[in-house]
Amino acid sequence: MAGLSVNVDHVATLREARKGRYPDPVSGAILAELAGVDGIVVHLREDRRHIKDRDLRILRKVVQTKLTLEMASTNEMVGIALDVQPDVVTLVPEKREELTTEGGLDLIVHKDTVAETVGTLQDNGIPVCIFIDPDPDQIKIAHQINANMVEIHTGIFCDAKTSKKRDQAFSNIVNAAKLAFKLRMGVNAGHGICYTTIKAFKGLNEIDEFSIGHSIISRAVLVGMDRAVREMLTLIKEL
Repeated sequence: MAGLSVNVDHVATLREARKGRYPDPVSGAILAELAGVDGIVVHLREDRRHIKDRDLRILRKVVQTKLTLEMASTNEMVGIALDVQPDVVTLVPEKREELTTEGGLDLIVHKDTVAETVGTLQDNGIPVCIFIDPDPDQIKIAHQINANMVEIHTGIFCDAKTSKKRDQAFSNIVNAAKLAFKLRMGVNAGHGICYTTIKAFKGLNEIDEFSIGHSIISRAVLVGMDRAVREMLTLIKEL
């Protein structure tokens, strides 16, 4: 059965709406762990729009499962990762003007710089995942630069407005997952997955873990973190 890591960025988004002290993403992470998740994810952005350095450092001390740090492939972020020592780093693209990550990291364009980052992190004992679009060429390059795993961008599928676009997008995800699995890389999936779209992944056993944030945090606002997480875990168990 695939695992579930919960991204608690949007707990911090609520906090930053008032520039206050609550809700606390650390508390959100603890509640998610108590509900049974396999890991916690945070994205420390260069603009620090939600998660702050302090959040990350406290999470490193309190997370009992697995702490994944999403970050851009920059010298600043590499330095932070080497200092904090998350259990996994996921390299993602980043633009200041975007609302959220809009697509996968383009390894065709950034192969050399990403390869250097991968090597540096791995040399210091940190496994590296790369967030990429479901494209065979991107998967192959991730394998060439020795990424431990890939996280397949599922946003195009989850946001598709027509059945034709949805079917094509999901076909691309399936093919990418199978190729990455064949190349002996870990296979994660994330971005835009909700309580409805998760059901489409039934039978796609190549996926090791789902990384889900916005939909779980949104539901947690209404029903609480424990129930929101457990409901998603139940759906994943049925895949």
